[in-house]
Amino acid sequence: MGRGRRSRERVLGHLTELRRLPLGGGPAAAFRERLRAELLSAHPALLSADPVRRPARRSRRRPARRLSWLSQVATFGLTAAMMLSAFATYQALPGDTLYPLKRAAESTLVRLSTDDVQRAERELISAKTRASEVDRLLGSSGDGPLVTKTLTEMEESTRSGISRLERAEPRSPKINRFARDQKNMVEPMLERMDGDQQDKATGYLDYIDGLVAPR
Repeated sequence: MGRGRRSRERVLGHLTELRRLPLGGGPAAAFRERLRAELLSAHPALLSADPVRRPARRSRRRPARRLSWLSQVATFGLTAAMMLSAFATYQALPGDTLYPLKRAAESTLVRLSTDDVQRAERELISAKTRASEVDRLLGSSGDGPLVTKTLTEMEESTRSGISRLERAEPRSPKINRFARDQKNMVEPMLERMDGDQQDKATGYLDYIDGLVAPR
């Protein structure tokens, strides 16, 4: 309490001195030096910077901070747009505008595979993707030719992936797992297919049934 009281008394004393100055005049040099010394003793942090230059320095930093914020917003927006575009591409179906881009991305992943096992696995993933697309296409308008074409591509990816995997890893348990998963996905679709589609899907099921090793 005593220290705060002394500070208030000094401030009041300074104000009294300022009131005595004539209009248009300024404080004496001795008064300015005394005031500066008291301010610096009360706030040592002021010693590290010139109080006259601080506002200018702060004003120069604001544009940089604003640019940094705008840059972060732009980066976030671009990232979000790319994620939405990638999601839309991944969800594309045969006949959609983005579907060729989806297939191109799959083909690129297959070509960039480091070994035969990885390439085979990615081809089998493509076969599973085609099965999922058939499931979504069934019942949609104009699905006939697209379903047939997708079933054909599913079988081609399956045969290519299985052949490659059998050469790289004979009797691999991955083959059994893939065959069971595909059967569980494709078999329930048969009742929603027409005659030609059913024939194609049934032939595919017969093929993957032969891949499952007897227990």
